[in-house]
Amino acid sequence: MAEQAKPKLGYWKIRGFAQPIRLLMKYTNTPFEDVLYVQGDGPEFSRQSWLDVKFNLGLDFPDLPYYIDGDFKITESSAIIRYIADKNNLLGKDPETRAWVKMLENVIVTWRGRNARAAYNPNFEEMKAELLEEVETKYLQKFASILDKKQWAGGDELTYVDFLLYEYVDVAFAMEPSLREKYPKLVEYTNKIEALPTIKSYMESAEFIKYPINSKAAFWGGKGVSL
Repeated sequence: MAEQAKPKLGYWKIRGFAQPIRLLMKYTNTPFEDVLYVQGDGPEFSRQSWLDVKFNLGLDFPDLPYYIDGDFKITESSAIIRYIADKNNLLGKDPETRAWVKMLENVIVTWRGRNARAAYNPNFEEMKAELLEEVETKYLQKFASILDKKQWAGGDELTYVDFLLYEYVDVAFAMEPSLREKYPKLVEYTNKIEALPTIKSYMESAEFIKYPINSKAAFWGGKGVSL
């Protein structure tokens, strides 16, 4: 009998929107093929590797990331991560937890958008101080306070939103390493995620993408380890 094809997660060869999905899939031992598209160098930053196949995959709303498992095909990062979470009972244990976790997801997606607008702005260096002040006030302080009271972001059990939160706390630490000293609770939290056996194994493997965080067109996070 032929071996069943693995589901495919398609995205750019960066962390970007797909990284929390990759982390969740590795945590749950969900087999998948990490289909990586490579953007061209500047000044054009060609997206041809993706455009060549974009409309040939049978996606109703062609975009990256996508998830294909046989005839089941979806796009949109939130839909994908929630689908994987649902299959692994990681949406939250009850209606109240699921509502809380969904709220946190929406907050983190807003944070993600704020980061992206700054990272892809040619005036990033001038904007950085204002961005970091906003990230601290709106997000880091709030999540540190939540984690003072809860074992995980959603409560006493890990849920999919922990991988979203991990990603954007880690991005904040990469953007400004001194934040690690200011938020020991968040350092403790990221260390706890990284120590999960399947995550630890993934992060030590050649598959794991540490850098770049953003695409080559970004003015921060798109040039590998020298950010």
